[in-house]
Amino acid sequence: MEQELAYSFHLGSDKNKSKLARKVAKENVSGTTSLSNNAIQNAKDLSDVNKHNLRDYDNQTELIRTIYGTNDIVNDVKQVYLEEFEEARLEYNSNQTREDRKIEDYFKKVCVSQNDIACEIIIELGDMDFWNDKDERYRFKIVDVYNEQIKDLIKIVPDFKIANATIHFDETSPHMHIVGVPIIENCTRGMKKQVGKSKLFTKATLTEIQDKMRSACIKSYNKFYEVNTRLKEKQKGRNQDINVNDMGNYREIKKQLAKKEQKLEKANIQTRELDNTSKDINVILNNLKSTKLNKNNMVISNEDVKKIKNYTKDVKDITQTVRSVNDLNMAIKDFEHSAFEIEKENRSLKYQLEQKDDEISNLKSELSLKDRVIGKLQTEKEKLKQELQKFKSFLHSLMKHFQNKIGFDKDEHYKYVSDDLYKNGIFDDNDNEIANNVKRKVKTTDEIANLKNRKKNDTRF
Repeated sequence: MEQELAYSFHLGSDKNKSKLARKVAKENVSGTTSLSNNAIQNAKDLSDVNKHNLRDYDNQTELIRTIYGTNDIVNDVKQVYLEEFEEARLEYNSNQTREDRKIEDYFKKVCVSQNDIACEIIIELGDMDFWNDKDERYRFKIVDVYNEQIKDLIKIVPDFKIANATIHFDETSPHMHIVGVPIIENCTRGMKKQVGKSKLFTKATLTEIQDKMRSACIKSYNKFYEVNTRLKEKQKGRNQDINVNDMGNYREIKKQLAKKEQKLEKANIQTRELDNTSKDINVILNNLKSTKLNKNNMVISNEDVKKIKNYTKDVKDITQTVRSVNDLNMAIKDFEHSAFEIEKENRSLKYQLEQKDDEISNLKSELSLKDRVIGKLQTEKEKLKQELQKFKSFLHSLMKHFQNKIGFDKDEHYKYVSDDLYKNGIFDDNDNEIANNVKRKVKTTDEIANLKNRKKNDTRF
């Protein structure tokens, strides 16, 4: 009977960025079994996708096959933006009377908006159990199937403009990453054509898209592999990918495996002993003699009867041991599955480490920039303090000069200037009083306020 195949069609979501979702891709609106992948919300996310999908962080690029686009996913997406949105951008700008409302670069504009700049879809046919024993020729034939999946997706979702499609053969199950731009037209606000993931991909449309893609995929597989295979039923809810953290305790598996190996060795010893005893039993049976009264009845001694009984007991014991050893196969499978999942988890951790390194590098650059800005501001602050001190000294000298000229020299010209400055709001009441009253000490408004506060504080104690 031909083995049924699992099929996965998964659209990236910002929900997958939570810690829990990184372990198990929950709330999959299309009801698929799939690997979890994240939304592409800005240029940095797109750069991370480029590194991951093209395996820029390791030396296994020979197991990466790009079947649509180039070896630069970022440029592929930018090219889609240029082809799809440039005309709408120019039309929008021509209707704007204010320069600040015009859009210079739509890609950059979306990067700083709340919208996803692109989407990633992961397609996978067959699970680990299916692909585990397949040779290289069989595995790489899936390229033909995934090529047709690209064509089918273009027909089924024409408003999802594919920028890049890459197949990963460096894991047990060959799977395809598709990066594209969801487009909506006839928009009433802003540009007539815009990015619109949430409007293009809804719960209803995703279910319909997946059903059509499932049907098309199994037809392609049967055609190229010349078989008549069926797909497994769609699994609702949780992903079917097993995370290493969801498996039994790894150390416990090793202990069980060690116990089973001991039982296996015991069974081997018992089997050898049983082989020797079997020879003795055969000798006893061959030497049996017929009774004098009936040739069909054989004579056997009590000692030989005891040997046969012991032999029967040994056979029973070893049968039980062998049955318990059968569990070893399950333990070995668990162990192999654990090893596979650990390797898979290591790849994920390696990728996350690359992301963290990039984030740390960016944070260091930002910190260095902010340190320079702080240093510059501190320098400017000191300059301002010096300028303020100079101004205070100048003001002090100016007011003292007015006092002398008006109060002592009785110079009417300075009196006229002082009155004119007061009328025009340059001198306030305090300044005007100081200029015309030689008994007043020359103090600024801040100095007077500080003096009043000190007097208030002194009266409290």
